[in-house]
Parts: sequence; structure tokens; C-alpha cells
Amino acid sequence: AHFIINNKATIRGTAKVFMISKSTVHNDLSYRLPQINKSLYRQVAKILEINKRERSRRGGEALRRILLLRKQKQNNKYLNV
Repeated sequence: AHFIINNKATIRGTAKVFMISKSTVHNDLSYRLPQINKSLYRQVAKILEINKRERSRRGGEALRRILLLRKQKQNNKYLNV
């Protein structure tokens, strides 16, 4: 929880750093943490909510980059022929 708060990390990023599964991170933060420390849970929940809102934007940007690369490759293919 402290790692996510200090680094504004995602569940996936946290799992990678600690070399555990995303499911474990999610279960620990969503089900176990509220029973252990509610105020810490609320802080983590805020960050995870922000990450969830930004997720679609990041995915859209990634798709845009992929499509631009495909278009460039297609243009280069026609130019080289």
C-alpha cells in the first residue's frame, strides 16, 4: 500500500516490482487492507481510482501509436516498390 501511495503506482506495476501476481496485489489491497487499516485503504483506493480513469486514455494513446506505425510502414512499402 505504501509503495502505491508513494509512487502512484498501478496494480500491474506494483506486482512487477514485488514479483507477485496482479491478483495477489488486487486481493490484498481490496479485501485484506480494509480490515487491517481503513485509512491506508482509502488512500490507496483514491490512487487506484485515478489509475482506472486514466487507463482508457493510456490505451487509446497506445492504439494511436500502433496505427501510426502501421501507416508509416504501409507508406514506406509503397515508396520502396
